[in-house]
Amino acid sequence: MASKSALITGITGQDGAYLAKLLLDKGYAVHGVHARRSTDTLWRLRHLGIAGDVNLLAGDVTDLSSLIRSMEKSAADEVYNLGAQSFVGTSWEQPVLTANVTGVGALNMLEAVRIVNPKARFYQASTSEMFGLIQETMQSETTPFYPRSPYGVAKLYGHWMTVNYRESFGLHASSGILFNHESPLRGIEFVTRKVTDAVARIKQGKQKELRLGNIDAQRDWGFAGDYVDAMWLMLQQETADDYVVATGLTTTVREMCRIAFTHVGLKHEDHVVIDPLFYRPAEVEVLLGNPAKAKAKLGWVAKTDLETLITMMVDADMARVSKE
Repeated sequence: MASKSALITGITGQDGAYLAKLLLDKGYAVHGVHARRSTDTLWRLRHLGIAGDVNLLAGDVTDLSSLIRSMEKSAADEVYNLGAQSFVGTSWEQPVLTANVTGVGALNMLEAVRIVNPKARFYQASTSEMFGLIQETMQSETTPFYPRSPYGVAKLYGHWMTVNYRESFGLHASSGILFNHESPLRGIEFVTRKVTDAVARIKQGKQKELRLGNIDAQRDWGFAGDYVDAMWLMLQQETADDYVVATGLTTTVREMCRIAFTHVGLKHEDHVVIDPLFYRPAEVEVLLGNPAKAKAKLGWVAKTDLETLITMMVDADMARVSKE
């Protein structure tokens, strides 16, 4: 059988890199929509040793014409829309950009699929941030949404557009409602990586304190390398659907800090400083996912516990910082 072809937006991000590796290991031809930037955006692909194995196509999710060309050039059987302005904090500073990239960008990719190859299977990266001000203690596919950030609102638009294209045009379009998922490839602005990087710097005498906002916020944290398996599994199903992908456990930022500092023999209380600057205009206090449907229908369960994940990230940052 000829190998399948996949097209990934956001291929240079954390999830895009892990997904590209997964698909390459399965024998796919992997193509990535690559927005031109003056900074180095390929470091994650290099870290996984796959930078030379993916075909990068110049494009941007805000430019429909480039997505249509990417669909034509890649002849994609499967399309994974991971490209977004994905940092929640920035979405209050740049709400219009977030709406265009994260919301309308998803619509552009759906439209490119519909125009070029409506038989291609489509995955939309939805998010637990759509639940926001939680309406149920444990959030499932049927929990009402109440986003609390421009990012969450933009993601909700992309999510409902995916449902709409599935129902209106018969696209095999699925959404993964992913709860927080981290890795050594996480961007430095995200709280887990901000913590593990600071731990490495403090341990090696390059930094003295770590400034954080609400450390009593609770999140359901998993490993990004596990979560990309769920993305792929969704597109192998006979019918498209939406799935919550989570661990089913929630932990405070405070406890996550304790794990990270303890791993290198330090006490988080000695170094963490609460800074009101890092509080959000509208806080999401608790997120806890119910992954029962993903387990029942996809056979997917999270494999990596939080302690393993955080210590893996600390070790990677210790190695990075020591080379600086």
